[in-house]
Amino acid sequence: MANNEKAVVTCALTGVLTNPTQHPVPVTAAEMAAEARRAFEAGASVMHCHFRDQRPGMGVLPSWEPEVVAEICDAIRAACPGVIINMSTGVMGSDISGPLACLERVVPEVAALNSGSLNYLKLKNDKTWAWAPLLFDNPIEKIQGYLKVMNALGIVPECECFDTGILRSVVMFEQAGLLRSPVHVSLVMGVASGMPAKASWLPLLIEEMSAGMAWQTILIGREEVWPVHQRAAELGGHLRTGVEDTFYLPNGQKTSGNGPLIEALVRIAREAGRQIASPAEARAILGVSSGARA
Repeated sequence: MANNEKAVVTCALTGVLTNPTQHPVPVTAAEMAAEARRAFEAGASVMHCHFRDQRPGMGVLPSWEPEVVAEICDAIRAACPGVIINMSTGVMGSDISGPLACLERVVPEVAALNSGSLNYLKLKNDKTWAWAPLLFDNPIEKIQGYLKVMNALGIVPECECFDTGILRSVVMFEQAGLLRSPVHVSLVMGVASGMPAKASWLPLLIEEMSAGMAWQTILIGREEVWPVHQRAAELGGHLRTGVEDTFYLPNGQKTSGNGPLIEALVRIAREAGRQIASPAEARAILGVSSGARA
């Protein structure tokens, strides 16, 4: 990718299990739409969406209820004309019926495809586990199950890569005919047991990509992620931030929501000489059908 190509900016609107009573994460359809609108006005053309249990007093655990998901996506689309919906699909275990039902109900333009397995680990300061060690299992059979539905519905897979082996596997998926061109890769950096959020890694990771791949960074952390965003912009990558990924602005202050994070990311892109892709331009770059949900 040439470094003068317009940058597609994605907002990761809300996390998976983040407690909304402690952090500024939206839960309801109205909250998701309002946060999406702020991000949209700041320059984001893609909204990466997780979905929460909508029952009163809940909001922490994920929801795979198709009507809940549809209500949220419809509200986001109404608030942000032309926006691209990127739906999360990540679940542990072999039962993917919930995410598949949501894909079929909403037919988002893009959907996350977790492209390999990872031991999901983190230590506390006292060197005990932050949570019980767990396996985020994404074997090839599970990946093919998602791709069968995504390909049938015309949904563009966003291949999330948590380590270098997963990135190299995506290249093999493409060579084996599982993925259609252009392939969209996300480099997930900053997960404690995955790739670190280090700018020096980016040129090496780019070397492992096949020609024509679109790529972005997903950077998990605090203010240390912002120099990596800058390097990604300089190298021609697409860009993502939001309260799923960080709560902290480049100056170390805690954000009030998604809007200020996107504003900061857009400034970084422009300082690197990149213009920001409109939703229509983002559709062309990512290979989204021009007629899909436009």
